[in-house]
Amino acid sequence: MDVVAIMEALAEQGITVILKADSERMAERREPWTFVASGAPSRDDVLVRTDAASVEQCLEACLPRLRELGLSLPG
Repeated sequence: MDVVAIMEALAEQGITVILKADSERMAERREPWTFVASGAPSRDDVLVRTDAASVEQCLEACLPRLRELGLSLPG
């Protein structure tokens, strides 16, 4: 999965994307990755967020929801 291509595609559609690795949660062996996609006033202020153990798990949780909202994503 090309994370950069996904983030660029969302940004081109007016969505702000944040992908974060939290060192404290990692040290505590909790889900250290956070994915947040928000914005696009023409889409009723989209907000899709998840915390997960990996980047892949974040994307597996969030990408289907973003597609349901009508956003176009690569792959």
